[in-house]
Amino acid sequence: MQATAGTQFEIADAAREMKLASPEVAATSIETRNAALAAIKEALAANAEAIFAANAEDLAAADAAGVAPAIVKRLKFDQHKLDDVCAGIQDLIGLPDPIGAVLLDRDLDEGLRLKRIACPIGVIGVIFEARPDALVQISTLCLKSGNCSILKGGSETARTNKALFGLIHGAAVEAGMPEACMLQVEAREDIGKLLACDGSVDLLIPRGSNSFVRYIMDNTRIPVMGHADGICHIYVDASADPEIAIPVIVDAKTQYTAACNAVETLLVHKDIAGSFLPLLAAACQEAGIELRGDEAVQAVVDCVPATDADWATEYLDLIVSAKVVQDIDEAIAHINRYGSHHTDAIMAEDDAAAARFMQLVDSAGVYRNCSTRFADGFRYGFGAEVGISTSKLHARGPVGLEGLVTYKYQIEGHGHIVGDYASGKRSFHFRDR
Repeated sequence: MQATAGTQFEIADAAREMKLASPEVAATSIETRNAALAAIKEALAANAEAIFAANAEDLAAADAAGVAPAIVKRLKFDQHKLDDVCAGIQDLIGLPDPIGAVLLDRDLDEGLRLKRIACPIGVIGVIFEARPDALVQISTLCLKSGNCSILKGGSETARTNKALFGLIHGAAVEAGMPEACMLQVEAREDIGKLLACDGSVDLLIPRGSNSFVRYIMDNTRIPVMGHADGICHIYVDASADPEIAIPVIVDAKTQYTAACNAVETLLVHKDIAGSFLPLLAAACQEAGIELRGDEAVQAVVDCVPATDADWATEYLDLIVSAKVVQDIDEAIAHINRYGSHHTDAIMAEDDAAAARFMQLVDSAGVYRNCSTRFADGFRYGFGAEVGISTSKLHARGPVGLEGLVTYKYQIEGHGHIVGDYASGKRSFHFRDR
C-alpha cells in the first residue's frame, strides 16, 4: 500500500487495517516469507535501470538544492548499492525463522505447562533518513520477522523510494504475503498523523538527527526505539600499537564519513601524545581529514583549535577532534559524558586496560583494536538492520531479526484452577523441560 497526501484513505485508517492484518502476517510460514524475499531480490535486479533512473532524478534535485557532498553520497543508489542489498536479502533468507522459538518451557505442575514463545511485535513504523538502501533493509527485515511495516523515507530520495517500494511490495504480495504487510508514507505532513496512531502502531523507530528523534519521542504515545546522534570515540591507550591504531582511525573516519558509526572524537593518552600525534596528523592530512585539537594537541602538531562544542558534535564530515587525556579513567569519563552511547573503541595492547574500558564505557558497542564502522547489522550477521538502538530496553545496538520480535506466554492445562492451589489441594513444582 502507498499513502500520499490527498489519497482516498488516511494514515489512521491504513494503520488500523494493518493492525487487524498483523496476526495474519505473523502466521505466514517461513517458506512464504522466504519466497517473498527471493521474489523481491529478483524484482530489484530485473528493474535496476528503472531504479537508477529514479535515483538520478533525486541526485539531480539534491545537487540543484546545494545538498552537501557527504549527504549526497548517502542518497546515491547505484549498482554497488543494489548488489549489497541483494546480498543482504540472500543472507536474510538463510537466517533461521525468528518466530515460534521456544524461549522457556516449564511444567508448573503435573499437566500444567508454560511456554514463552517468540512472536512478531506487530505493526512497526520506521521514519528514516534519505538513504534508499535503508528502505530495502528495513522492509525485508520486517517481512522476515513477520511484522507489518509503515515506511517513511527522506524526501530527498522520494522518487527512488517510490520505485523501490513498488517493486518490493508487489513482489511480496505476488509471493503470497497479505496486501497489508507494508505501507509507504510519502507526504511529510503524514508523519504527524502516524505519531497519533497509538493503538494501531506498536513501535516507532526514528532514524535521523538528535532533534528529529527527540521530536518523535515528545509527540507520540507510541513506544519509540532508536538512537539520535552517533558521537563515537576512539581512545588511544599508552599501550596502543600505532601500526594498528592509525589505519583503524582512518577507516573509522573515512570508510563512510556520513554514517552514524564514524568516529568523531579521538582521545590520546598523554604518555604517547608526543610520538603518536605526529603520525596521526600525517595520516589525517593524507586522507583529507581536518584535525581539531585541544591545547595539548596543538602543542605537538599543527591543527585547528578545538572548542568545547567539538566534543558534543557529530560532524558527518571529514573532521575529527582530538584531546589528550591523563589516563584511561579520564577517557572513560569523557566518553560517558559527551558520547551518544552508540559505539566507542579502545586501541590497546594492555589486556587490563582494554578490559576496564570495555566494562566501564556505557555504550551499545564497545570495541578493542578495530574500527567503529563494524557497528552494523549486516556485519554482525543479523541480515542488515532497521536501525541502531542506544536504549537499554528490549533491543540495544544494531537491531536485526531478534530485535523485531517479542514474546507471548502460553499455558496448556487439563481443567486446572487457581482455587486448588490457593486451598493447598495442589502445589506448583516448577520443572524446566
